Amino acid sequence: MHDESVLIAKAKEGSEKAFRRLYTDHVSPLYRFLKQFSTRDEEVEEWVQRAFMKAFEHLGTFDGRSRFSTWLFTLGINEMKMDRRRAKLVSFIPLDDEADSGEDAPDAFEWKHTMKAWMVQLDDTKRAVFILYEVEGYTHAEIGAMLGIAESSSRTLLSRAKRYLQVQWTKELGT
Repeated sequence: MHDESVLIAKAKEGSEKAFRRLYTDHVSPLYRFLKQFSTRDEEVEEWVQRAFMKAFEHLGTFDGRSRFSTWLFTLGINEMKMDRRRAKLVSFIPLDDEADSGEDAPDAFEWKHTMKAWMVQLDDTKRAVFILYEVEGYTHAEIGAMLGIAESSSRTLLSRAKRYLQVQWTKELGT
């Protein structure tokens, strides 16, 4: 096991090996997160690549007050937002179905698609907060820093997202 702060210090000193290790440790989680907002692999890969390029260029500004992954996710989110603004897209695209065959567990397959449909109905910020907190395990303080919102706003948005999903679930069950 390595100490990430040591890797960061070495990468700041110019160690390509240390930066490569940071990349290896963080590329998959960043890709998985950003994949929640596009079905186009090449688009997600571009966001990830640009986030790491910015991380490499600005590593000297990383002060360690947050986790490296928090800082990196912020860079990835900003790349996605800039790209979306440039394209003038109003909403994010739903999750990809690459692993779904539906043959092994039709109920799980159907449920996953239903959940995706509900998630798409959430506004961008609520969906991002929900995924960052419930799926990725970030704290509200970290999410606030990533999205440029107050910690209390992150809590409120998560509560509203959960409430919406609960209402949809209740409707689905017909109760």
